[in-house]
Amino acid sequence: MQFQLSEEQLMIQQAARDFARQQCLPGVIERDEKQQFPKEQVLQLADLGFMGMMVDPAYGGAGLDTVSYVLAMEEISKVDASTSVCMSVNNSLVCYGLQEFGTEEQKQQYLTPLARGKKDNELYIGAFMLSEPEAGSDATSQRTTAEDMGDYYLLNGTKNWITNGGTASVYLVMAQTDPAKGSKGINCLIVEKSWPGVVVAAKENKMGIRASDTHTVMFNDVKVPKKNRVGADGFGFTFAMKTLAGGRIGIAAQALGIASGSLEFSTQYAKTRKAFGTEIMNHQIIAFKLADMATRVDAARLLCLKSAWQKDNGMDYTISSSMAKVFSSETAMWASTEAVQIHGGYGYVKEYHVERLMRDAKITQIYEGTSEVQRIVISRGILK
Repeated sequence: MQFQLSEEQLMIQQAARDFARQQCLPGVIERDEKQQFPKEQVLQLADLGFMGMMVDPAYGGAGLDTVSYVLAMEEISKVDASTSVCMSVNNSLVCYGLQEFGTEEQKQQYLTPLARGKKDNELYIGAFMLSEPEAGSDATSQRTTAEDMGDYYLLNGTKNWITNGGTASVYLVMAQTDPAKGSKGINCLIVEKSWPGVVVAAKENKMGIRASDTHTVMFNDVKVPKKNRVGADGFGFTFAMKTLAGGRIGIAAQALGIASGSLEFSTQYAKTRKAFGTEIMNHQIIAFKLADMATRVDAARLLCLKSAWQKDNGMDYTISSSMAKVFSSETAMWASTEAVQIHGGYGYVKEYHVERLMRDAKITQIYEGTSEVQRIVISRGILK
């Protein structure tokens, strides 16, 4: 059993840490308040090769392993979860899905610019569309339809809570083609935002990850060429589940970063804040809080790295990714709340960052599969 990171992995980790501190930290509070999409930061991530980290270099990617991806996600999420979720969706859901299941033509046309994060020097990222007004955890209840018209599909419906919904150039849309077949009648279609009939609604006013771009997107008689279907007819639901299993590693790493950032901010504060004549780190009640935070953060990190390692080695990571996500997200919520408590009154104001981490943490227990769904996946797996 090897716990030592490779030299390349350590370089990726340091590059992500430097980027987060130098490019994300300045302005992160203002972007959160104004719900301002971090376009400049995402373009810089593209220049670093972080928007297609695990994509084959033949398709514009960096060709890195999932462990490196987890390391980078943690470092960026410590500071700016709004930026990291843009990176996560593009890497874990969109690029991964196209690389694993797309045709060569689809990879050339869409995967290559998505992995680079740019096309013609303009931002070019993707969005993954599964959730609907009445299809959240119950992903089989797709109301969006893709009527087979011969050489194209006629797409109609509404998708909710779409990360990158307003800024993405390309959407991976799950839609029902044959309701009689249930989940086996669902297809995944590659849709360009610029096509007639695609309508992006107003940006959601969220509690956390406020700078990320979350929209409802509607499709009104959108013509999607048959060549833009991913996989065989009826493969859409399987595509979504397989893709989300890997996506959970990214969100687990995001949650890990929020928890780890909570610990770092709290440790720094405890070393400088004085109470009763000494730094608060010298009070056992604070020291023990930090000890518990460090222990849980390390446990979450090991779960994330284990799942990433299994994915890199071609093993089944379905259960481990769910374990990593449920534990890391709940650790993020707990650790960020503790961070606010350690900061006292200062923790309740934006200047000290930890109140933002607490707000950002909550969504990690919800999106890409709630904690309840993760426990279903885990329990089914261990009871087989």
